[in-house]
Amino acid sequence: CVGKYLYDSGRVRKDEMRIATKSGIKTLRVFASGGRVENVTVDMGPAAFAPAEIPAAVEGLPEVIDYPLEVGGREYRITCVSMGNPHCVVFCRNLDTLPLDKIGPLFERHPLFPERINTEFVEVIDRRTVRMRVWERGSGETMACGTGACASAVAAVLCGSCKMGADIVVRLRGGDLVVNYTEDRVLMAGEAREIFEGSVEV
Repeated sequence: CVGKYLYDSGRVRKDEMRIATKSGIKTLRVFASGGRVENVTVDMGPAAFAPAEIPAAVEGLPEVIDYPLEVGGREYRITCVSMGNPHCVVFCRNLDTLPLDKIGPLFERHPLFPERINTEFVEVIDRRTVRMRVWERGSGETMACGTGACASAVAAVLCGSCKMGADIVVRLRGGDLVVNYTEDRVLMAGEAREIFEGSVEV
């Protein structure tokens, strides 16, 4: 979205940009038509799995993959991924009827996650497609989350549902993203649309 704003407003008229974010410098490529950006691909960098990088209070494990966790009296299998911010991915069925407003806060504030956690609930459609709903720490359910989509695709590869190096379509309530995960990096691609323009008085 920042790349689209910079390009469309004429501030940066380059197809490739490097943007400093809280989780590091991200390189992105914009694809424009008629002088306005329609799609963007972002190199999100490598995914991290060490419990200390999430952080997750797990001892003696190099990573948290398909790990049993009791939440609200029920056992879930979780996979934790850091994309510069922490994610807990849970694979499930019946995504549309999932009571996210009830179980989301239980994951967010679970004692395993001392700094709270973003949680993605993911349904695998096929080897190249997953659906996702996300509970973001401090925000609740949101329509989309780029790093969450990346974490979901990475977890789908780690758990054997999708293939490394293949484009994986992540379907969110706010639209689709395409994620490609390799051992070196995670690429995220999707549409960038301007919804409205306004002003802020400070």
